Amino acid sequence: MVQQGQIDHLLQEAGEIPPPPHVSGQATLSDYDGVYARSVEDPEGFWAEAAEELHWFRRWDDVFQWEYPNFRWFVGGQTNIAYNALDRHLTTERRNKAALIWLGEDGTEQVYTYARLAQQVNRFANGLKSLGVGKGDRVVIYMPLTPEGAISMLACARIGAIHSVVYAGFSVGSLRDRIQDADAKALITGDVGYRRGNKVDLKGIADEAVEGCDSLENVIVFRRELAREDLRDGEVDFDELMARSSIDCPAEVMDAEDPLYIL
Repeated sequence: MVQQGQIDHLLQEAGEIPPPPHVSGQATLSDYDGVYARSVEDPEGFWAEAAEELHWFRRWDDVFQWEYPNFRWFVGGQTNIAYNALDRHLTTERRNKAALIWLGEDGTEQVYTYARLAQQVNRFANGLKSLGVGKGDRVVIYMPLTPEGAISMLACARIGAIHSVVYAGFSVGSLRDRIQDADAKALITGDVGYRRGNKVDLKGIADEAVEGCDSLENVIVFRRELAREDLRDGEVDFDELMARSSIDCPAEVMDAEDPLYIL
């Protein structure tokens, strides 16, 4: 039996456990307390300095505007998140360094350098554009935990499409709700996912979920096990879409306040 006050006592923790010296010595941020204090005392100056690390097609006019009940950050600034994640590294020594390391449950490993990942993202971005997806369109991503999921997100960001990632394995109703709520133009999914040794039939769930989703114009399927001929009429094969697309895709110039994704 728990005595009164015991739980409150357990919630009180005054001790600190410092990181080992070999860890703290490699930290990017060495003066956390000082940096945090500055972010509170001068938030606009703090975030303006942080934003200077990014690439901007056009620098902002104002860091922050507050007009109750709305606020805006980096007003007038133009950038692109995918460009910042990839392109700005392609002229540096990072070009041939690993940007993404993926390890599958079966031990399969894939390594994408910044240069390779940029090419894959550009291919898929062009593939989406060939299907009529563009700036402001909504795309739902219902993918297994593979590099193709990350490639899909970055490709959407590159062309200004707003992506909504739905956790792989969510029910038919949950996926359908999110497609309809977003008024999505395209769905990107996979045939199966693997989680802790169990197979998740993503395609079966997606097939049911898209019924009644009138806004959808395309369903793109990343195949791991499914045969090409088993795709439904009108469905687009992920790899075939990539294969026929160019590796050159200029990043869409986006306003700092343009939506990036739906969560």
